[in-house]
Amino acid sequence: MKKLGFGLMRLPLLEGGSEDQIDIELMKKMTDLFMERGFTYYDTAYMYHRGMSERAFKEAVVERFPRECFTITDKMPMMMVQEEADLERLFNEQLERTGAGYFDYYWLHNLNRRSYETAVRTNAFAFVQKKMEEGLVKHLGFSFHDNAELLDRILTEHPETEIVQLQINYLDWNDPFVQSGKCYDVAVKHGKLITVMEPVKGGKLAALPEEAMEKLRAIDPKASPASFAIRFVASLPNVFMVLSGMSNLAQMEDNSAFMQEFKPLTEEEKEVLKECADIIRRSKAVPCTACRYCTEGCPMQIPIPDYFVLYNNVLENPGNDWTLQGNKRNYARLQDAGAGKASECLGCGLCEAACPQHINIPELMPKLAEVLEG
Repeated sequence: MKKLGFGLMRLPLLEGGSEDQIDIELMKKMTDLFMERGFTYYDTAYMYHRGMSERAFKEAVVERFPRECFTITDKMPMMMVQEEADLERLFNEQLERTGAGYFDYYWLHNLNRRSYETAVRTNAFAFVQKKMEEGLVKHLGFSFHDNAELLDRILTEHPETEIVQLQINYLDWNDPFVQSGKCYDVAVKHGKLITVMEPVKGGKLAALPEEAMEKLRAIDPKASPASFAIRFVASLPNVFMVLSGMSNLAQMEDNSAFMQEFKPLTEEEKEVLKECADIIRRSKAVPCTACRYCTEGCPMQIPIPDYFVLYNNVLENPGNDWTLQGNKRNYARLQDAGAGKASECLGCGLCEAACPQHINIPELMPKLAEVLEG
């Protein structure tokens, strides 16, 4: 199996459409190219695109290709599980939404300190093992957003885990909060295969500061910055699959082209990426990847990732009044569409608890309001 997976988290949207209005026809074209080039791995989840990702997968893939031609990973939304009975209900709903018949890979979604307690209390690991016995799941694993110490504990307590899905990219490799490198080492220590999410960090590593771009162009002027990011994680020995949340046909063209004949990074390329990471850290104000986990339970309906894009735009262009005013206008448009203001944040902390990047969102909201509402 080739190492590139189609992550169905950032699918193309209809022009002017909301997150759940997926451009199915464009998705079909992307899927066709993906399959033509010999790739077969898809990754979805209950909450992606407000519940429409699984249904889009059914329409673009399941209803158009024989079941043996593709593999699908889906995930139990642990943030929605309150009691053991929820597991069966949600699993059956996912089978219906996807129409897949069975899941090749099935993860407990977004395990962290809080959700792992829920998984233990509701016997979630045993539930997936039961589904394996019933032939409805082929492989058991979990996606993970916490520190290496907790990962070590979970893998020690649940050796039945086959595969771990980790956030790994060259920017987060030595990050003290995300701990990509440390988590990778823990998974290797336990002999687990690894599926990588966020290799391009929500697109952040596809649009680099000019100083970093110059360094990459010096190595290969034709290669995209995303190609270096994806090859970085695909070069790690225990990585089984690299997910890319492709949003348009150009991204699919690029990613599937360089991953068809995958070439591991050279030592020179690894050193240049370390230099690029240092440059990026100096330039980014908020390291949001737009996963939108933070918005699910926000009582004030604040579109936090959208606001962080605007905030970063302003801070990355200091003194540029044109940029400031343009982002203020976009901020106002979001409120016209029904979004809550940053200044209306209650500081409840639900967003911070859900954030895989461990961003202190309640602390940033007043600062963001000062810039975009002032």
